[in-house]
Amino acid sequence: MTDNNKKVEELFAAGAHLGHKSNRVHPKTNKFIYSFENGVSIIDLTKTADYLEKAKKYVSELGTNGKILLVVCTKKIASNLTKELCSKNNLPFINTKWPAGLLTNFEMIIKNVKKLNSMKEEKTKGEWNKFVKHEQVKLDKELSKLEKFYGGISDLKKLPDALFIVDIKKEKNSVKESGELKIMTVAVTDTNANPDPINYPIPGNDDSITSIEYFLNEIIGAYSLSKAKSQNSEVKSESKKSKV
Repeated sequence: MTDNNKKVEELFAAGAHLGHKSNRVHPKTNKFIYSFENGVSIIDLTKTADYLEKAKKYVSELGTNGKILLVVCTKKIASNLTKELCSKNNLPFINTKWPAGLLTNFEMIIKNVKKLNSMKEEKTKGEWNKFVKHEQVKLDKELSKLEKFYGGISDLKKLPDALFIVDIKKEKNSVKESGELKIMTVAVTDTNANPDPINYPIPGNDDSITSIEYFLNEIIGAYSLSKAKSQNSEVKSESKKSKV
């Protein structure tokens, strides 16, 4: 079995081939559709496998070069999974709601991130103990709210070099902002949205948790592996220099 055939089987098992009903299909996605069955579009997984490989090659280059990849997936069914995978691999992420202006008004958003980090530090150091109970409760609520919206980007110091987006229709604001700033995009593109604004589209089902999990693992895995390899080779290189 070739690598491509194996990939197609994996994609099929994950349910990545199931698109939207014919009346919701965007005409620009026709090139990715294999057929229609019972009024539902079926995505051509041989094309998905090819586009996925191109996307993985690109994110691998990002990882090798130490570039920042921001993961955007705010669908409720995949919110926790996104947080778990990104936290494990030290990737910045947005998993609840896209903060308007995250890219186009970055300095303003970073003020909220700095406030979050400052409040976390104050609480850890016990500086809140000087406040009465109800004031501490109020601070906790504010901290929880900031954590919910900005916790995934608490280590982000500058604009990301690229975005990996799941569901470009739902995340239209992230697509719009990245387009305005010419920030590269990789995305799972289902049959109900125009894939043209995306630099590296991956035709696939963005509604099924099994499909989303598959794509998240593939892209995050490719990026993280190349980044780790690059960092290890740098450490070895520095070690050799220090021995000379």
